[in-house]
Amino acid sequence: MYYFEVTIIMTINIKAINDVFYHIKDKAWRFTPDGDSRGYIQPKLLKDLWFHTGTACNLNCPFCFEGSSPGNDRLQMVTLSDIQPFFKEAVSLGVSHFSFTGGETFVNGDMIKILDCALDINPCLVLTNATDPLAEKFEEIEKLKDKKHKLSFRVSLDYPYETLHDKGRGEGNFRLSLKMMSELNKLGFKVSVARKQKAGEDKQAEDSLFLPVLKEAGLPEDTNIVSFPELYTPGSLPEVPQITEACMTTYKTEEERAQFMCSYSKMVVKIDGKMLVYACTLVDDDPDYTLGDNLTDAMRARVMLRHHRCFSCFASGTSCSE
Repeated sequence: MYYFEVTIIMTINIKAINDVFYHIKDKAWRFTPDGDSRGYIQPKLLKDLWFHTGTACNLNCPFCFEGSSPGNDRLQMVTLSDIQPFFKEAVSLGVSHFSFTGGETFVNGDMIKILDCALDINPCLVLTNATDPLAEKFEEIEKLKDKKHKLSFRVSLDYPYETLHDKGRGEGNFRLSLKMMSELNKLGFKVSVARKQKAGEDKQAEDSLFLPVLKEAGLPEDTNIVSFPELYTPGSLPEVPQITEACMTTYKTEEERAQFMCSYSKMVVKIDGKMLVYACTLVDDDPDYTLGDNLTDAMRARVMLRHHRCFSCFASGTSCSE
């Protein structure tokens, strides 16, 4: 028997409490190559809804796990009219937070209009490289500081060292990002940092290397730092261990399983002119993780942990949410 948490605001239409909905019927979706039952997450509550603003970016970083670059349209730019229906449905499902990722979010010409609308509904997080596109829209961003709900930013700083950061993101961008972080902080916006994670690292020690950088930008010492392991570029197929159902019950508690992003979040993307819902923010390069064109149906689907990035979530607790 499968337990589903129900609240007054949940309106997900589940045919029967014992039904399991597999949006893909292929046996390989449910079992590993060795024939073991594949590990899975059965979503319960939808709390955090992500929107992919498009894979276009002003930078061309060779390591980008979204494969973003100038003019890239693997995932197309969304417009306000594209995502407004999802705002409405999200409210009916009890979503309490919106997040936006790219590409570079501020390359999207509708980004300010989108945030202006979204901030009337929920607090919002925007991921950005905090370089030229953000700087060019800074005056418009400033006007969002007095909205009904809070807007926060997560800035990509791969390393606490200018030379290493700029090697991947372009000369001068480390300094520009620090300047933009400082200006956002002065306006009262919360700013966090996304960095690269080393294999087998001491997280506390690595995070502490950013303290001089945070101080220079005028940010508090307890600024949240989110670290990401190597996630590889879209379409990569690195060999990782298979996650079985036994793995999930032996090594993860019920509370830990609930912390997987696909348990409490979904991501909306635009592909070939169609708005689609994906299981999470990390699997948009695999069409098998398309869960339909609406949130209600997407929340019915059992998410099988087959993508190589699922192993990152299993092994190191990788999460795009804060």
